[in-house]
Amino acid sequence: MEGTMKCSANYVPLSPISYLERAAVVFGTRTSVIYGDIQYTWNQTRDRCVRLASALSDLGLSRHDVVAALAPNIPALIELYFGAPMSGSVLCVLNTHFDSKMLAMALEKTKPKVFFVDSEFLSVAEESLTLLSNIEEQPLIITITEHPTEKSKHVQYEDFLSSGNPSFKPIRPLDECDPIALNFTSGTTSTPKCVVYSHRGAYLNAMAVGVTNEMKPMPVYLWTVPMYHCSGWSSVWTVAAYGGVNVCLREVNDKVIFDSVVKHKVTDFGGSPAVLNMIANAKDSVKKSFPWTVQVMSGGSSPPEVILRLKKLGFKVMMAFGCTELYGLGTACFWKPEWETLPEEESIRLKARDGLNHFAKEAVDVLDPTTMEPVPHDGKTIGEIVLRGNTVMSGYYKNKEATEAAFRGGWFWSRDMAVIDPDGYIHWKDRSQDVITCEGESMGSKEIEGLLYSHPAVYEAAIVGQPDETLGESTCAFVKLKEGVEAKEEEIIEFCKRKIGKTNKKLVPKTIVFKDVPRTPTGKIRKNVLRVMTKNMKK
Repeated sequence: MEGTMKCSANYVPLSPISYLERAAVVFGTRTSVIYGDIQYTWNQTRDRCVRLASALSDLGLSRHDVVAALAPNIPALIELYFGAPMSGSVLCVLNTHFDSKMLAMALEKTKPKVFFVDSEFLSVAEESLTLLSNIEEQPLIITITEHPTEKSKHVQYEDFLSSGNPSFKPIRPLDECDPIALNFTSGTTSTPKCVVYSHRGAYLNAMAVGVTNEMKPMPVYLWTVPMYHCSGWSSVWTVAAYGGVNVCLREVNDKVIFDSVVKHKVTDFGGSPAVLNMIANAKDSVKKSFPWTVQVMSGGSSPPEVILRLKKLGFKVMMAFGCTELYGLGTACFWKPEWETLPEEESIRLKARDGLNHFAKEAVDVLDPTTMEPVPHDGKTIGEIVLRGNTVMSGYYKNKEATEAAFRGGWFWSRDMAVIDPDGYIHWKDRSQDVITCEGESMGSKEIEGLLYSHPAVYEAAIVGQPDETLGESTCAFVKLKEGVEAKEEEIIEFCKRKIGKTNKKLVPKTIVFKDVPRTPTGKIRKNVLRVMTKNMKK
């Protein structure tokens, strides 16, 4: 169009780095980080991030060089999420539950120039590096410790920061599609893949997280989501954008969560279904009341019963669907005022769905994986969730084949199966490999798992298909009972029959196994492990 032009005044590559720069100006003297007795302001956090970026640049790192980190949810990780990209580097925060072999795999894949390691994980990190003795250049280890006086053969984090120039000019991306972070998937079905995030995607998704979760200015965010998982669901950048407080936790349990909510007046946090279930079933001696509502975002498959219990405790849960390839957040169950007038059971059922794409995700649909056609909006026909938009990964790092397989027909194929209700909201059912086929009919596990959670004796439950000579597959339930409570297999099966009635008898578990439900460190049920167990049971 005549009279238009693209210049530095009207085009600046999007990057969450700008959130930190603004936070230091607008919220400079307000608290940015709380970790035990440690507190920083946004001015101090920006200063530390700039020094970190300067110190990394002094090492001679080039644009897009990888910086790795292995640490729990501590202030240093927040600083790395800004400081590493401000040096032009790409940050890869590694899963603290990886053993030395998995760490070696990740390090071999990403080849970081620098490796920041919390002292708690130093031995496993060093062991992983011994498995990489043949690589050309070992990364420089910088140790993060809460006791700086401890002797170490490695450079100490605080000393490294002190060497940085506080007047260093942060390096901005040349292109907003340049990489900002690498994240490994949970590896529930195969070897973890390495996902590439861009500055643009991180900027947009961080804002979408705040808007979707109805975050208010200057929130107090409790870090129960591992920062290594999907870059902490982009929430490190979100909190900076909103001028909030990061309440860091080295360990997460129900007591710490309740204590932190009351002590710091927490307004927001995110949690896996396992974390939400832990809070919902906390002992009365642990629970604490507070006169405000805490906004909670949860990905996965939290049952309606758990959401209802949390509501009564003062937590408002926003259910969402996502995965590492979607920067964490893909869809959310946006609440409608009219749901509040419905009977409580129906209202919670609607809120337990996975909803619609958020504003930074262009589109979501459920397609038949064979015909690639949309499934009918009948709440019954199962298809695969597909998405597209600026907050879909750039691709799998150094894995062209896997990237091409994930992107087909203009969509990202999630391998998650769902139905679409008449109102257009999607309802996640299961991973593609976990869908149960009974007498030729495909069934997801979410509905029956939610039903099991409503049993007064059940703490956790997981449903998988069990080989069945007559039906093809029947449903097998793995159940963990609440502490000090007993229940028999026949009793739970009868409970399910009464609840389900004649609507879909195939969903009623044929077998109940009383056992802890195995989960990944990010809270996902390891159904591949349970399926192996059912096959062995059959034999």
